[in-house]
Amino acid sequence: MASFISHTSVDCADAYALSSWWRVVLDYTEDPDDPNEPGHEECMIASPDGHHRLLFIEVPERKQIKNRIHFDLRPREGTRDEELARLIGLGAMEVEDRRNADGTGWVVLADPEGNEFCILRSEGEVAAMRTRG
Repeated sequence: MASFISHTSVDCADAYALSSWWRVVLDYTEDPDDPNEPGHEECMIASPDGHHRLLFIEVPERKQIKNRIHFDLRPREGTRDEELARLIGLGAMEVEDRRNADGTGWVVLADPEGNEFCILRSEGEVAAMRTRG
């Protein structure tokens, strides 16, 4: 017997606002039978295939230290740097640039409430690097 992860929970100050932001970032959806609305203390979003769900839960404490768990995002299309520009345009803040001259590495970002996450190279960029040697 084993367990499985039902969903990933994210503590936040404004569940509706943060779930809406991540919904756009990840191209996730809401449950049409239980839509998220302003003022909801818990808001769920899900991947298009329904296999991954994020639950945003309002808590009274503000984020104070580095996350112990974070998301590593990989662009579905385009490049890491194109996705970086898109995320910054949506309101993410750059925390630390860990890109290397050879194209490897990542960029640490923060969402509108300060939760850190990373943007990695796309699978296409990784494959191109492997074929170059």
